[in-house]
Amino acid sequence: MSYGDLDEHAVDCYREAGEILVETMNEAREMIEPGVTHLEVAEYAEDRIREADAGIAFPVNISVDEEASHATPGRDDDTTFGEEMVCLDIGVHVDGYIADAAVTVDYTGNDELVEASESALEAAVDEAGPGVPVGEVGRAIEEVIRGYGFTPVLNLSGHGVQQYDAHTGPNVPNRGVDRSVELEPGQAIAIEPFATDGRGKVGEGATEEIFELERDRSVRDRRARDVLEQVRELDGLPFAARWLEGSGVDMALRRLKQRDVVKGYPVLKEDGDCLVSQAEHTLLVTEDGCEVTTEGIHSFD
Repeated sequence: MSYGDLDEHAVDCYREAGEILVETMNEAREMIEPGVTHLEVAEYAEDRIREADAGIAFPVNISVDEEASHATPGRDDDTTFGEEMVCLDIGVHVDGYIADAAVTVDYTGNDELVEASESALEAAVDEAGPGVPVGEVGRAIEEVIRGYGFTPVLNLSGHGVQQYDAHTGPNVPNRGVDRSVELEPGQAIAIEPFATDGRGKVGEGATEEIFELERDRSVRDRRARDVLEQVRELDGLPFAARWLEGSGVDMALRRLKQRDVVKGYPVLKEDGDCLVSQAEHTLLVTEDGCEVTTEGIHSFD
């Protein structure tokens, strides 16, 4: 099987990251039940990745009900799971090569909404391959989700994953697009359908716990310098505020944002009383198809 310009080391790392992610996800998803805190699940998954001698590609995302992405617990967060729809999104890297996957755990009784995103992911994986326009992958996603009577989240998309870059091109839309770039051998992509019973468009919420280094420059404030030193050790990947040590972390992050040194990722959410489900796999595009590196999370039964 040929992987285009990807060398053997990169392919092996993508596969190993996927294997670690599958084990981590399948253990962490079993922890999600009423009364357990979001922080317990996030820290368990992140510690599990570290114990496997791998890296965390981004903070564990735990999005509830109308939330779709970028939600992770804060340092002393004691929020517990209830009768909710929970999207669990985990990223792992080995030598910078990333696996990214997500599942939805439902306690609301809306099984069909979960099934819509799962089935859309299955259709997208079947569609994907070399020479296939990403708009056709998106069309497969949209047709399945609308067939269930729900709406895809139109302003979120799948994406490429390159070494030490968790979100790169090509974007893989959750809707049909008539003219779009074609998938090429050697690309690693994360396909992630989002289905909702809402309007299909997310906006930024007020909560922000995930950040990323944007522009490395000198700062005068001592606490901001201490935080920046820690951030520099994270290979340019997204990080959680709760990972940082020392006093005055929140104020230091605000100052670093003001200086455009770091950027924040507000929680993305639908408006109103609605639910969002998510399913995601990482794939390597080959000369004659694609390989799912996170196989074992979604059974497609």
